[in-house]
Amino acid sequence: MTKIHIQQRPFLTRPEQFQGVPSFMAEILARRGVQSEQELELKLKHLRSPNLKGLDVAVGLIDQAIDQQRKIVIIGDYDADGATSTALMVLVLREMGAQVEYLVPDRFKYGYGLTPKIAELAQQSYQPDLLITVDNGISSHAGVETAQALGMQVIITDHHLTTKATPNAEAVVNPNQLGCDFPSKALAGVGVAFYVLAKLASYRSQQGKSSCKVTQYLDLVALGTYADVATLDYNNRILIDTGLKRIQQQQCRAGILALLDIAKRDAATLRAQDLGFVIGPRINAAGRMESMRIGIECLLAPDMATAYPIAQQLNQLNLERRQVETEMKQQALTALQHIQLETEHLPAALVMFDEQWHQGVIGIVAGRLKEQFYRPSLVFAPDEDGIHIKGSARSIDGIHIRDMIELVAEQRPDLISHFGGHAAAAGLTLKKQHFDEFKMVFTQSIADMDKDLFQATLWTDGALVDSALHLSTLDWIEQLGPWGQKFPLPQFEGRFKVIDYRWLKDQHLKLKVSLGQQSVDAIAFNAVDRFEFNPMLGYVDLVYTLERNIYNGNTSLQLQVVHLTQ
Repeated sequence: MTKIHIQQRPFLTRPEQFQGVPSFMAEILARRGVQSEQELELKLKHLRSPNLKGLDVAVGLIDQAIDQQRKIVIIGDYDADGATSTALMVLVLREMGAQVEYLVPDRFKYGYGLTPKIAELAQQSYQPDLLITVDNGISSHAGVETAQALGMQVIITDHHLTTKATPNAEAVVNPNQLGCDFPSKALAGVGVAFYVLAKLASYRSQQGKSSCKVTQYLDLVALGTYADVATLDYNNRILIDTGLKRIQQQQCRAGILALLDIAKRDAATLRAQDLGFVIGPRINAAGRMESMRIGIECLLAPDMATAYPIAQQLNQLNLERRQVETEMKQQALTALQHIQLETEHLPAALVMFDEQWHQGVIGIVAGRLKEQFYRPSLVFAPDEDGIHIKGSARSIDGIHIRDMIELVAEQRPDLISHFGGHAAAAGLTLKKQHFDEFKMVFTQSIADMDKDLFQATLWTDGALVDSALHLSTLDWIEQLGPWGQKFPLPQFEGRFKVIDYRWLKDQHLKLKVSLGQQSVDAIAFNAVDRFEFNPMLGYVDLVYTLERNIYNGNTSLQLQVVHLTQ
């Protein structure tokens, strides 16, 4: 297994500048690069002003299309960001009086984005005058040309990275396009859609036309942004926090409440992390296992009676997704067994393909392998056509996976049909006959990188004093969230005396430990596979997060163990 190096996060700003919080909290904020106390105030008035390149042109075109009752079709994407963006566009534009429909490419038939086939499908299904992409389109040159040749105007709203010129659409809104000065590059697709619609709403209000209060849909923006693992910069934290509060007060889409009910979660105590781990996977399961239309219809549902059966269907798809994923991961581990699974024998990248694997879950399996072995992982499954295979890539810190794939594509243009993505995750398509050669070239290009990148580091916020092992510490942490990508939930390290232990279901380790005068419960999930624990040794070194343990109506502090050594 990968050896883990435990290190304290460095200070990126000065803790002394945070006067209104306890010193441990000031240090946590400084370790995350928070610039000022104002950044702790997550109010909509602090959102970045909408100076996105292409925004005014896009707003003008949509405004005109609404006034002239022209047919608008939204082209979405089959993940939670794409589903929330699509639902947001449809709900807001309909409220403004637009004629709007949506299309989501079936990932198994059409793949990702605005392809020429999707443009033709839109034409056959709806004869639209205007196509608006959400969460895709920045590299859809051919699709845009096809749509325009069929008499449609095209607006692209996207957030994916690009190093190339943008497609020749009527308008392109993407903070990551060349020449866009918008300072928050971390917007998710739904965040970009929100900015477009908010600007459109204020423009139409000024003109005295039918408009809409777009902030009422921030529940969708929060869900899509968190589920897409977008970096939680100040702007995204405002969007997520405001949307999360709407969900907690049940001022949100019925579909979200239905999913929470089925997952046995209370909306009032929902945390930002639950958007990513409870609601997100259930929405995503639709696009992975069947069709994202199910996920979008759940979010569009006007009331609980409509939403609940759709949410049940999503829950069922998520159970199937889990089962398929477990089987695939097991097969991948079996295939890896011929490599001695010691760090020094692991290849620089794990690149795997199996004829039986399911396209819908390759990304999750790649993520699991990356976590277990701390190597960039690419997992491929066969495409419908029998000629191509589709891959999903997940990377470790310091290796920009999309750029590495692009490097291979530039050196060997014959190997990769197309690709796209971000630093941490990407997708690609190649011909099955090229798999072995691609694997060799790609693994070699990763192997040429600095060896230090392959050392897994677990970053902590240092040690807590025993008097801070208290629920009030957790109250402060919860108050200053949301926590997530690049703004991680605080985790601490410490050496504890073991007072008592027991195994739950032969799998999870429940401990009672003490630090100074304080004793506290700790839980290490799946500890039997992850850690070596010897009860004869009286002490444990833990890396842990704090959580509430509610049992028989009593609330106490519990440590959730991230890492255990002795």
